[in-house]
Amino acid sequence: MDYARESGGKGLTPARFVWPYGGRSVYLSGSFTGWSEHWLMTPVEGCPTVFQTICSLPPGYHQYKFIVDGEWRHDENQPFVSGNYSIVNTVLLNREPDYNSAVLSPHTTSGSSMDVDNETFQRVVRVSDNTLHDPLPKISEADLEASRHRISAFLSTHMAYELLPESGKVIALDVDLPVKQAFHILYEQGIATAPLWDFSKAQFVGVLSALDFILIMRELGKHGSNLTEEELEGHTISAWKQTKLYLASQSIDHGKILSKRLVQAGPDENLKDVTLKILQNRIATVPVTHSTSDDGSYPQLLYLASLSEVLKLVCRYFRHSASSLPILQLPICSLPLGTWVPKTGEPNRQPLAILRPNSSLSAALNLFVQAEVSSIPIVDDNDSLLDVYSRSDITALAKDKIYTHINLEEMTIHQALQLGQEPLSYGSTGQRCHMCLRSDSLHKVMERLAKPGVRRVVIVEAGSKRVEGIISVGDIFRFLLS
Repeated sequence: MDYARESGGKGLTPARFVWPYGGRSVYLSGSFTGWSEHWLMTPVEGCPTVFQTICSLPPGYHQYKFIVDGEWRHDENQPFVSGNYSIVNTVLLNREPDYNSAVLSPHTTSGSSMDVDNETFQRVVRVSDNTLHDPLPKISEADLEASRHRISAFLSTHMAYELLPESGKVIALDVDLPVKQAFHILYEQGIATAPLWDFSKAQFVGVLSALDFILIMRELGKHGSNLTEEELEGHTISAWKQTKLYLASQSIDHGKILSKRLVQAGPDENLKDVTLKILQNRIATVPVTHSTSDDGSYPQLLYLASLSEVLKLVCRYFRHSASSLPILQLPICSLPLGTWVPKTGEPNRQPLAILRPNSSLSAALNLFVQAEVSSIPIVDDNDSLLDVYSRSDITALAKDKIYTHINLEEMTIHQALQLGQEPLSYGSTGQRCHMCLRSDSLHKVMERLAKPGVRRVVIVEAGSKRVEGIISVGDIFRFLLS
């Protein structure tokens, strides 16, 4: 089977295949080559990490894979099936030639934690070919308000109980547990927060989060002390929440106190109110509880509601009617959304917190507290994205009791990230970094953020992966509900 490549043919459709993260050698193979022939892909001029090839294929259904440095790769985010050659990607080509409907594959090389949107690198090639110079689209104030009103109306008419899964578990911690044990539980269960239950009061009284452990380690680090097992064993969660050590570590940012009463929601509260509770209180989750008696005692913990779960419902509801919401079609660079790297001459823009791999773990913990961010892009000397260090990654220090013998000033971000890397379980992608381009639509970014485990996307420059900004789930809702 031998179809034309990079040349026209009667009844054939040109299709561009792109591998955007390079390697020493990249080949394409598929059903159109009989799987026996491998077609060499060449670097795009000006983008040495982006490989491409243009094939003229007959219209219809095709399967394909990439061979990068001798290893077969498929794109987990494009349509795929299990075939005779393990998992393969699929594409359906139309009869009309269309170079802009290129077929793409993201980077999936061994050991990488990157996850890159395929359509991002469709535009990489188009930009390098100097074919994309359209001005930014604009939206009228009326269309903007109409879109926001429709989303607000949806949230106001749907309730918190709709977030509850058909099955699952919710973990709560006794306030009398030692901090050490709580630290290990969060790590072993793979969670960043847990509600706190007080048996003496028969009620939920707070939430323990990764930020608590950051504050503990940061405060003890100031006194030149490592966090020993004895120190953790000597503090119950309740004692930690009440001690002067805790209050002192909470007094940050010009005396602002972060200690707050427990914020919770009932199953019948509408999603707009739940969302506003999370945003206004600057918290990650809201426990959804239900009282089994008239006096409100012995509440049941039903679920931990997060903005990610709410966004998933929004995306599911508007998935087939996104075109009716003009705001969703706009590129993110045209919206007052997220945190961006300031450009020369731009005043009053909050700088984006970034760190190098050799920065100290202490520097990262200080940024989490002082800049009140939940994640920090880790970049190389060219400011190209390497990884992301998130607040929840601190729980990896519970692995093998690492917290008992580390020095926060001496441990680097690179070393801390390696602590959290585990062998991939079946069905796990192991992806940590989720990226997009400034030209991606709001709808595309929302769909990406609605995926399980994704809380933020890093905006990168096409080809170089130079960090340009970051958008979180919270940013999306602050914009939609403003």
